[in-house]
Amino acid sequence: MPKTQPDAIALLKADHRKVEDLFAQFDSAKGADRKQKLAQQICMELTVHTIIEEEIFYPACKEKVDADLLDESYVEHDGAKVLIAEITGGSPGDDFYDAKVTVLSEQISHHVEEEEKRSEGLFAQARAAGLDVDALGARMEARKQELTAQFKASGLPSPETRSFMGHDLKQGAPIGAIAYR
Repeated sequence: MPKTQPDAIALLKADHRKVEDLFAQFDSAKGADRKQKLAQQICMELTVHTIIEEEIFYPACKEKVDADLLDESYVEHDGAKVLIAEITGGSPGDDFYDAKVTVLSEQISHHVEEEEKRSEGLFAQARAAGLDVDALGARMEARKQELTAQFKASGLPSPETRSFMGHDLKQGAPIGAIAYR
């Protein structure tokens, strides 16, 4: 019987390629409406992706892959979530909007590289550890479909960070209000 759905790693890599394409489209987009539509789609894709990794894939990797690499993955996700919240709460006319999308793209590019490194990346370590990537893929695909439908109907939720704790961030003066010497 032919395989009908991707394993967990193939699913995550397909997500990576889709988001890379969306970032490339954003880079060449003209017009505020097009940029906002692409940015919202990027944020939707990344939000769903981070949730399925954090709920299903990363817990399956715990104690089977390098713990420091897994910890870095959570922190990288949390950094992306902060930018996602800024982007979804803003619009292309806002100061730093394009810069936030660009920095998010750069962060995601680094994160993808860490996961996909040929021999020592997170995905390679997961395969070498013998994770049941087919079963994980089925669970992740089902959860992905559920989340996508939910978020399309009700919008993206406020991000939930897992590694940034115990801080009350304060809003400083906007960059434009700072007098340069």
